[in-house]
Amino acid sequence: MFDFQTKFKRQIEILGICLSDDARRPIRISDFADFFGVEELTIKRDLQDLRSYGIDIHSSKKEGICLSSDLAKDKLVDIILDYTSLNHNDYALDKSTSLLVEKMGHNSLSILVNIQLCIDRQEIAMIDYNKIGSEIERNRELEPLLIFQSDGSWRLLAGNDGKMKQYLIDKIISIRSTGKNFSKDNYDVSDLFKYSWKTWLGQEKHNVKLWLSSFWAERVKTRMLVAEQKITKHDDGSIIFECTVNSLNEIAGWIVSRGEGVKVLQPDELKEMVINLAKGTLRNYVE
Repeated sequence: MFDFQTKFKRQIEILGICLSDDARRPIRISDFADFFGVEELTIKRDLQDLRSYGIDIHSSKKEGICLSSDLAKDKLVDIILDYTSLNHNDYALDKSTSLLVEKMGHNSLSILVNIQLCIDRQEIAMIDYNKIGSEIERNRELEPLLIFQSDGSWRLLAGNDGKMKQYLIDKIISIRSTGKNFSKDNYDVSDLFKYSWKTWLGQEKHNVKLWLSSFWAERVKTRMLVAEQKITKHDDGSIIFECTVNSLNEIAGWIVSRGEGVKVLQPDELKEMVINLAKGTLRNYVE
């Protein structure tokens, strides 16, 4: 990362920490200097830069560093896009960022920053998580590994006792570092996304072969749906699509949603899933 990128990343993280409901207050310039390992003058310049961006952030003896006015939603979206691009410039961003800000407001930035800081420093985090409806799981310890964007949502991949799980970031109510470290070497993240059809992260492997009509072939041929996919073209414009996935349930739902023109050739287990899903959908419209 270039020096200007490191500087910009730090400035956004200063803003995110100041917006966090879990931050210990007052937050002094010296606190940030110690935290980031820089001179106090550097933090003062960071605050000046943030003000030049139109962010009303100041430092006082009584209250420490704080914002005097709320950030507009469009400003939050721009800042989050800048921050996530610094950390995850290989991901395509869509409306998920706007939806995150719409749902969480300024907490969207503070949550993302605190997650990324734990990832960067390999520190165990403690979260409060809204599991289902109003059911809140409090003080769950996890080892944050990666922020990623999938299926219209920002997600956190985190480990616990060597097992990995994904969390929806818009359901994380609060996050704070425990100050305890962990090793990323305990987790093998590299292959998790390799065979993911949409969002499922797992280590199962299922070999799949599909027939796609010319209509669907034109929409698939130019896309990389999953790693190591193989496409065989026919004279009539149809194709045979072969790949390996880590969840039959996900690809079964995708096949049913396509409707006519996508047929399962193998495995038989996937055929049965698709038939059952289609029958279940049909029952909604048959008296």
